[in-house]
Amino acid sequence: MPMNRKNGVPSAAARKEEGDRESAARLKNRILVADDDASVREMLARVLEGEGYQVWTAANGAEALEVAAAARVDLVLLDLKMPVKNGWDTFERLTAENPLLAVIIITACSNQLFISLGAGAGALLEKPLDFPKLLQTVRALLAESAQAQLARIAGKPAEFCYVPAQPNRPQ
Repeated sequence: MPMNRKNGVPSAAARKEEGDRESAARLKNRILVADDDASVREMLARVLEGEGYQVWTAANGAEALEVAAAARVDLVLLDLKMPVKNGWDTFERLTAENPLLAVIIITACSNQLFISLGAGAGALLEKPLDFPKLLQTVRALLAESAQAQLARIAGKPAEFCYVPAQPNRPQ
């Protein structure tokens, strides 16, 4: 990255170019949001699209499986309590078909940490969601190496993001 010769700080042009490259990279990333709550789906889609990601939504597990079968998906935000096909059944099918698929469990259900770790999920974020942490987690999982993904699937030590519900945080 070109630096300003006087102070060693990246030049404005270099920062813009770097930002353009990051935005272009994000446009290639496709995210599926599966949640039965329409307001949560729409909010997550708006936030992710605002960051440059391509987003599909599904109202239940069956729809999520249909979308994933029809389009290449890089990451899934998956609620657990959904009609038709619940989150864990959906997770099992999604990861059976694509073991390296990054999945972030988003739920209001408590006591899902050890299940998420054991299943090989990339992260567990409890509702209400912390959006800066969500976006940080999305970026980290999309940048994760195949080796790190395989380690998590095999139950070996791997990065895992857990953000518990914050009861005092305004919704």
